[in-house]
Amino acid sequence: MIDGLLAALAWFGQFSDPLAWLSVLAFSAGGVLSWRDSRFARSVTVAAWLLFAVFWLSVFHHFAFVQKSFIEGIGVLVAIPASMYAGLLLARGRDSLFVLSRAIAAMGIIFFPFETITALQQFLIESVTSQTAFLMELIGAEPTVVSGAMVPDGTYPAYQSTFWFADGGHTITYTILIACTGIGSMAIFGGLIAATSAPLSRKFRALAVSIPVIYALNLVRNVLIGLGFGLQKFHVFPDVVMGLFGASDPYKVSYFVVDRILAQSLSVLALVAITWVVVRELPEIMVVIEDVLFMATGTEYDLQDALGTTVRADGGVTETDSSE
Repeated sequence: MIDGLLAALAWFGQFSDPLAWLSVLAFSAGGVLSWRDSRFARSVTVAAWLLFAVFWLSVFHHFAFVQKSFIEGIGVLVAIPASMYAGLLLARGRDSLFVLSRAIAAMGIIFFPFETITALQQFLIESVTSQTAFLMELIGAEPTVVSGAMVPDGTYPAYQSTFWFADGGHTITYTILIACTGIGSMAIFGGLIAATSAPLSRKFRALAVSIPVIYALNLVRNVLIGLGFGLQKFHVFPDVVMGLFGASDPYKVSYFVVDRILAQSLSVLALVAITWVVVRELPEIMVVIEDVLFMATGTEYDLQDALGTTVRADGGVTETDSSE
């Protein structure tokens, strides 16, 4: 029964790209209708949230069983009911969720062209690959970059995006994919910033303290994974790691440790820290965080008051001592 379910999820994954675009179009339509105060805005946006839940279901097998990422797999599992719950809350009158809905539309508009347009994808992937190689060279490594088409038993595009390492008679390859470019995280922050009602000056400051930092940290992450995996620097507890990830290749141990455990955990911490900095520049984003906290806990929060941050009538930000 479980095998049949996994096979069905794998089959359903072929519809993930169309579902993604339909979700973005639905959220965009809802955003335009809410801006025009249309009576259809709520129903269209609720439908977008339900469609979004179906999209997350379509990518669950890929993240959990193909990528073997516990963090991303759990995140997708959470996103499915969370999307449905957001639609229910919006249907019941929680209008603040229109901001998050617009943010998702903006995220998709930023991200999906790089996911689906070959020219944009190749440019971004090869740029990140060359910059990663440059950083590797700065710390004394001598990376060899080849076409992704040269990966044994691989199905990667023929971009100059694969780091080639030789460990004795064994070849180790690390290929930069669109997920390795940081565009996903940058789209999240770009979408959130675009969706808020705030002066452009503060939006640009928020972009300046988030997008370049995410891009730079992602390059460091690629260097860590590429060298850690390629040079087998994290070959620890191989039997435990291979059992945990259902793997049989001992050379994969370093990859699972450095990427799936270390890098992804550090990425979560880094995004939390970046969010904190962005919130100081653009406290309007806290309405989205308040909605997420409400969906998770059922409790209303006033984060602007808790953080001692107030948006003035002129669009500026005043910080007060919340302990007073």
